[in-house]
Amino acid sequence: LDILEDYCLFRQYQYCRIDGNTSGDDREAGIDAFNAENSEKFIFLLSTRAGGLGINLATADIVVLYDSDWNPQVDLQAMDRAHRIGQKKEVHVYRFCIEDTVEEKVIEKAYQKLQLDALVIQQGRLTEQQASTKTMNKDELLNMVRYGAEKVFAQKDITEITDEDIDAIIAKGEEATRMLNEKMAKYQANARKFTLDGGLNPYQYQDEDEQQAVPEELLKSAMAAAWVDPPRRERKKNYNESDMLRGITNSRSAPSKSGPKLPKRPHLHDFQFYNNARLSELYDKDERYITHRWTLEQRAASINRDAQAAAVPGDTQLEPMTADQLTSKDDPPKLTDKEIAEKEKLLAEGFSEWSKKDFQAFVKACERHGRADIPSIAAEIEGKEEKEVKAYSKAFWANVATLSDYDRIIKNIERGEQKIERQKHIVNILAKKLGQYRNPWRELRVHYGQNRGKSYTEEEDRFLLCKVHQLGYGAWEELKAEVRKSWLFRFDWFLKSRTPQELGRRCDTLIRIVEKELEGDDEDARGGKRKGAAAEAGGAKRGKR
Repeated sequence: LDILEDYCLFRQYQYCRIDGNTSGDDREAGIDAFNAENSEKFIFLLSTRAGGLGINLATADIVVLYDSDWNPQVDLQAMDRAHRIGQKKEVHVYRFCIEDTVEEKVIEKAYQKLQLDALVIQQGRLTEQQASTKTMNKDELLNMVRYGAEKVFAQKDITEITDEDIDAIIAKGEEATRMLNEKMAKYQANARKFTLDGGLNPYQYQDEDEQQAVPEELLKSAMAAAWVDPPRRERKKNYNESDMLRGITNSRSAPSKSGPKLPKRPHLHDFQFYNNARLSELYDKDERYITHRWTLEQRAASINRDAQAAAVPGDTQLEPMTADQLTSKDDPPKLTDKEIAEKEKLLAEGFSEWSKKDFQAFVKACERHGRADIPSIAAEIEGKEEKEVKAYSKAFWANVATLSDYDRIIKNIERGEQKIERQKHIVNILAKKLGQYRNPWRELRVHYGQNRGKSYTEEEDRFLLCKVHQLGYGAWEELKAEVRKSWLFRFDWFLKSRTPQELGRRCDTLIRIVEKELEGDDEDARGGKRKGAAAEAGGAKRGKR
């Protein structure tokens, strides 16, 4: 590809290129530039394995394979990139091959693979391949690469290629293709009998007249030396339900000696609006006390064991040491009854029954309906009553700054509220515009100015404005249905074939025209008032004189 690219640059040809280093954006841009109408880029350089599926080059009608792949399906996929929906021309495929080189054998074996694919795999009769067709040894690969090397080095340098040489090369290629097809036809009889290899060995690179017979004794000795015993198959022991339950029971009953048993902290999410600072302070205080108490108990037990080991047999006056005897005034304090009650109260104040799903539904509802429309918000949150939503909304707006993604949430809600205000403004200006006429369905006039288009008629625009006022702004699917049901447009195929998105864009254009018209009327009215006030002031001054 680098050599071909250098040639295109030398000839100043416009081209595109896709290989393994091409990014996704560059790939899409190259495909679009090549398929563009009247594009100057008429060459597309691709590696057959780069890009994968999804490359559509329907504007190409010539495919040239410079380097054939060992896997024939890769080359077929490269050809199919031009055989896409939208192709209007006959596609010609040219495959370049150097005579008497390894490329001939690669192409021949690729044809054999396609024959086996058509006769075995595509007919659903695939079984295991023979062991001899699975691997290649070092000598077979070396013979394949060396095939025809002496003829290549014996060729003379060619400085110039004429049209006659090209015609001769094409004619020779056609003859070679015909001979290859005849050779492949010999294998079809055995392949149809389902001998798996079709009478051929896909990894045999020598012709029949070049093959040398191998003595049977040598073959048997080589097979015996290379034989590897398969591993023993052992049945995997399945789990024993009784052992599993016994292990769980023992793990639960055995006390933990690694440390004290601390109270379990509840997982406090930020959207549940707990007083996390105070709760963490109380839990830390309780854990410090329990840990210190456990340390004292362990110390007392160690002292008792040492004392018992050093005691005189028969001495009954030995009193065991307790943890209370080791306490001091500097020990961590225990939670008071007031603090315990405070902790329970703080846990009850949080919204523990609100999950992440409920929180996200609340935020989406606020974006859609605005923060003040509590009934509409409650209707979109499953399992929550309006009273619960109202309490959560109060806590949300009081503590929204404590959320981790506060900026994004506020920005989305404010953007949604701006859309709601915009929709209310549109409803008001449409009501004001339609209120100027007794029968707006017939009398409404749109002052297009310079925005008069050629696609829509005034009758169509009148109908769209009246329906948007009736159905509400944004109900484009319903507007599409009303257009199709209206008898006024039963033969208006242009309007009936518009998509909801196209109708929405047309309504936006009409709304901007109406909005601009009403703003002009308001300015004229304000100007008239100012002129009237000035005239009244002038008359009053003349009366005083």
